[in-house]
Amino acid sequence: MTRERGPEWGGWWRDDAIGPPHDRSSGARWPLLGLLFLLPIIIPAVRSAAHPNTSVVHAVLGPVLLAAYAGCYLFFPQVVFRRPSIRAKLVFCTGMLALGWVAMLVLHEGSVYVLLYAMAVIAFGLPPGWTLILDGSSLVALLVVVERHVGVDGSPSDVGTLLGITSAMFAVGRLLHTVRSLRAAQDEIATLAVTAERERLARDLHDILGHSLTTITVKAGLARRILESAQDTERASTEIHEVESLARSALSDVRATVSEYREVSLSAELVGARAALRAAEIEADLPHAVDNVLPDLQQTFGYVLREAVTNVLRHSGAKHVKVRLGRTWLDIEDDGAGAPGGVSGNGLRGLTERLDQIGGTLRAEPRAGGGFLVRAEVRPALEAAS
Repeated sequence: MTRERGPEWGGWWRDDAIGPPHDRSSGARWPLLGLLFLLPIIIPAVRSAAHPNTSVVHAVLGPVLLAAYAGCYLFFPQVVFRRPSIRAKLVFCTGMLALGWVAMLVLHEGSVYVLLYAMAVIAFGLPPGWTLILDGSSLVALLVVVERHVGVDGSPSDVGTLLGITSAMFAVGRLLHTVRSLRAAQDEIATLAVTAERERLARDLHDILGHSLTTITVKAGLARRILESAQDTERASTEIHEVESLARSALSDVRATVSEYREVSLSAELVGARAALRAAEIEADLPHAVDNVLPDLQQTFGYVLREAVTNVLRHSGAKHVKVRLGRTWLDIEDDGAGAPGGVSGNGLRGLTERLDQIGGTLRAEPRAGGGFLVRAEVRPALEAAS
């Protein structure tokens, strides 16, 4: 039973954080932002230290404690998000919490909100079990101190406010943990996919080339021995021709294998266009099948669809895209601005050249009612012949 429940309960006490939740630039900006958050306790502390009724010990000790406490807050991301051990995090967070308690009690009219920074760091950076223990015990102790009026400024409602803010920080911390875990899972899936694809390519190349290269080696060696002995030049010529044929066949197989990385499919481009437009929040009216398009034209139309959708995503500002397919034509129209300045880019010029090679035409022009239209059309062979 204990082993089965270990993974479920281990997350309450283990630190499963996956790397920093932000890039280095945001980490460099944090001290400045954190300093702004600290102003509500720094300003009253400075005023308290300068008050005539404040003793010399409190006037010196208070700012020193507050400076150390603020330093912990300003640089806590270096501890919480840089993957040290859970023990190091516990020591840091517990020390910061203790420092906050001492600073709150030493400061003249110390506010209960001084503890907010330490409790937020704990809720943000520690596993749930440790958060409940440290923050929960602090809230209970703070409520007792407030009820007994032991040298702090605050009320039970302030303690309730601390509870609400800490709970919110705890939820944000759990959300960041989930996001980081998902990102790590995505990276791992991508790595596994690349590894699997490499293994597939290696396996396919081995299967394709293993037999062919072995046969080529044997036949080339036989032809060499025949030529060296000068006994049967006709047979040597036959062997060399077979070697050439095998080499051409192997080369064709390799090209067919590698072309899977570059080959364009109209059906696949439709799927990709639907996903890309959905991600860009552009309403897409796309066909669900490409069976009505001539098979010989589907690859070319796939290139046209890819380029047209790319242009829509880049600079059209469209909100709606409609794609229609015919036996020998493809229309992509949108309600955007089209190419900037009406200039045709390299992509459209490349598509024009590609269609010219198969006797087709490409039109890319503004629509009469607004928007932009890209139409690719190939004349049937019978009409072209007539």
